[in-house]
Amino acid sequence: MRAVVFAYSNVGDRCLRLLHARGVDVALVVTHRDTPGETLWFERVADTAAELSLPTVRVEDLSAAELAQAVEQARPDVIFSFYFRSMIPSALLSLAPLGAFNMHGSLLPHFRGRAPTNWAVLKGATETGATLHEMVAKPDAGFIVDQSAVPILPDDTAEQVFDKVSVAAEQVLWRSLAAIEAGRPPRLPNDLTAGSYCSSRRPEDGRIDWSRPAAEVYNLIRAVAPPYPGAFTEIGGQRLIVAAARRLDAAAVPQTAALAPGLHAVGERIIGVCGDGGVIAVRRLLAGNRDVDAAFLNSLQHNNNQSVFSS
Repeated sequence: MRAVVFAYSNVGDRCLRLLHARGVDVALVVTHRDTPGETLWFERVADTAAELSLPTVRVEDLSAAELAQAVEQARPDVIFSFYFRSMIPSALLSLAPLGAFNMHGSLLPHFRGRAPTNWAVLKGATETGATLHEMVAKPDAGFIVDQSAVPILPDDTAEQVFDKVSVAAEQVLWRSLAAIEAGRPPRLPNDLTAGSYCSSRRPEDGRIDWSRPAAEVYNLIRAVAPPYPGAFTEIGGQRLIVAAARRLDAAAVPQTAALAPGLHAVGERIIGVCGDGGVIAVRRLLAGNRDVDAAFLNSLQHNNNQSVFSS
């Protein structure tokens, strides 16, 4: 079976390695150019392809005639997309007689769209997974070939969940290859009316509203914790990123009962008080790339002569 693979990030790396290990003839790898200024905490598919001696192109315009020509010349039986960040035009998908399939990082039809792992954590989901599905003109809308679930534990960050999803993606692809090569992949329903669609997230979406309930604030912190941009609050124009935290029983920190929502230094600890009285222990606080402590927070509040509450 000959394949053209559109891929990026860790799922792209692992699934590309799996195809190679299973003897699939990967005739062309299509990947993204790295985004300037983005923290590259994930595997680079371009490096993986070079290691495996696979022909590779980096694209910016998926409608370019040069890309269509390269895919056509590769004569793929099948096209795969593994965490590729852009929708692949139908004209390219039609070049693969055995079909075109995408690996999505959720249990479709839930969390269709961008950043599915982050959204699952943000919404307080207790499980997510990986789904291999047919690619059609509408995002994440084709029939489901296979999927595998992973748990989201109460204190898991999005990075930890993403690591689980990457393993689930390998399992799903491994199970599905034989049926795809035989031209008989399962065609399980993908009922979009029973699911949800999520948009892409921006760093600004990580702003903490301390007036919200503690469960909601904690989910945001977990969902965008580093290596993602991080949940943040501002004091006197200084942006502070809550890089690691843990929810506490408010009774365990009685000193917070009379405190307003926001960040507080309680002795040597940094505590976040939420709108419902819930308490979050901040285990790592960053100012820029520098770790800061309760003394720094006290100094910052004093120097700016303002309330800790950040809107």
